Amino acid sequence: MDDQATSLRKLVQGKSEYAAPAPAPNAGGEMAGGRTIPAGNASVVAQPYTAPPIRPLPTFRAPPPPSIPAFQPAFQKEGDARIIAVTSGKGGVGKTNLTVNLAIALGQEGKNVIVIDADLGMANVDVVLGSVSKFHLMHLLKDDISLNDVLIHGPYGVNYISGGSAMERAVEFTPLERRRLMDKLSACGEMADIILIDTGAGIGRNVMDFILAADEVVLVTTPEPTALTDAYAVMKAYSNYASNKNMRLVINRVYDESESADVITKLQRTADRFLKMPLESLGSIYEDRNVMNAVKRQAPLMIAYPDTLAARCVQSIAKTMVYGGQHEVRWGWRGFLQRLLKFK
Repeated sequence: MDDQATSLRKLVQGKSEYAAPAPAPNAGGEMAGGRTIPAGNASVVAQPYTAPPIRPLPTFRAPPPPSIPAFQPAFQKEGDARIIAVTSGKGGVGKTNLTVNLAIALGQEGKNVIVIDADLGMANVDVVLGSVSKFHLMHLLKDDISLNDVLIHGPYGVNYISGGSAMERAVEFTPLERRRLMDKLSACGEMADIILIDTGAGIGRNVMDFILAADEVVLVTTPEPTALTDAYAVMKAYSNYASNKNMRLVINRVYDESESADVITKLQRTADRFLKMPLESLGSIYEDRNVMNAVKRQAPLMIAYPDTLAARCVQSIAKTMVYGGQHEVRWGWRGFLQRLLKFK
């Protein structure tokens, strides 16, 4: 047994009896790991350790964002304008105001729009626009009055025709008067992409003639119980007589999203249960005092207050009308006139 001093010397020289046994050499004196043991009592010399090459991490490439399908314009046959009647069950729900501002919003979407003010006896399109119309549809019965005389190129790019009382006595027109109106008005279908018919309120014969002759109908109402009751009356009359049911809904003057959703759901369920008629929603317009401020200024909301909440709602409705689905023109402008003027 070596004393402590001898053990320390051996330890320094690498010969400690307490050292762990060295691994057995491979053939040729090479040890595992690539180190060799020289002969004799020479010091053990290890080869320098070479670290294996580090493989570069793969380059991270973020997956491409999901493709968002672009809106596709509503299908429309070349040369045929979409005829959209804007109506309501009762007055005072903002129908004419919506019609004028929709015309501006649709124009901002690149559409050529003509508004026909057919709210007989309560024509207010020119009031909303702050303009005055010298002629109306009745003047087209005169030989020396042309469509260019009646079609008003109003402010803000809105072209409109005042209905006056011409259509009120359409059933009394002679065949010659009907043909004259037909010939003079037919060019509107080539001048416009969309023709908005601002009808009167209710379910009178004049109102029903317009909405039954149109390809599409927009029903405007508010959440008030009386307005909803009258709106249902229009829905019922339309479902009874329309050969091609295509009515959509706009809820005006709502205070929040839940109120809008509640009204839409009630009317849609009623239409489905009792009328067996689909009723899509174009959207809602929030209560906004700037609407009344614009009326007082005799300027459309889309021009006077374009960044307000109500104006953005109108823009959204216009986009839905242009890009929201496929809307085939069934009758077109000429068909509308034929049905309205009672051509066989």
